[in-house]
Amino acid sequence: MMVYWLLLLPTALISYLLGSMSTLVLASNFVFRYNLRRLGKGNDWLTNFRRVYGLKGALALLLIEAIKDILPIIIGGVLLGLKGHAEVGRAFAGFCVVMGRLWPVYYRLKGSHAIMPLIVTALFADKSLGIVLVIVVIAVLAVTKYISLSAIASALVGMAASFLILEDRLCIWLLLFTGLAVLARHLTAVKRITDGTEMKIDLGKIDLTYKFDNKF
Repeated sequence: MMVYWLLLLPTALISYLLGSMSTLVLASNFVFRYNLRRLGKGNDWLTNFRRVYGLKGALALLLIEAIKDILPIIIGGVLLGLKGHAEVGRAFAGFCVVMGRLWPVYYRLKGSHAIMPLIVTALFADKSLGIVLVIVVIAVLAVTKYISLSAIASALVGMAASFLILEDRLCIWLLLFTGLAVLARHLTAVKRITDGTEMKIDLGKIDLTYKFDNKF
C-alpha cells in the first residue's frame, strides 16, 4: 500500500501543478512573444486572438495546451505502470490536471474551462470516448457559441459514455469524478446562460476592420 501512495502522490502533485499553469502565459513567453492576456478579457480575447493570429495561431495555442495536459498523463501512466495499473495512473493524472485547470494554485483558485484536459483524459482512457467528446464540444460550440456549455455537455456525455465504453472500474470512477468537478465549476455559468449574460465566442468570418481602430 505504501508503494501505491509513493506513486500516487508525485503523480497528483505533478499533474495538478502542470494543470494549474496558464496556457496563455506559456504561449506568450515561449511561442508568440507577446502578452496574449492584453488581447482582452473573458471570451473577448479569443475573438481578438483569432483576428490577429488566425487559424495557424489558434492551432499553435491548442497544441501548446494539449502538450501541457498530455505530459502529466503520460507520467502518471508510467509511474502507476510500475505496479501494473497504467490506465488508472493516466485517469488519475487526468483528474488532477482538470482540478488544476479548474482551481489553479497559481491564480488564487480562479480557473478556466477544462475542455482540453477533459478531452485528453478521455482520449487516453479510450480513443472512441475522446472522439465522442471532441464531436460534442464542436457541435455544442457551433450551435450555441457558449464555451461553458460545451464544457458542461462534454462532462455529462463523458460521464455517461465512460460507463458504456470503459471496463476498468477505477477508471470509470475517476472519469466520473472528473466530470463532476467540471460540472461543479460551471454551476455559475448555467445561471449566466439562463439569464442571458454569458459571453459567446465569435466564430464568424475574420474581420480586419480592427486594424483601422486606434483603440485596439
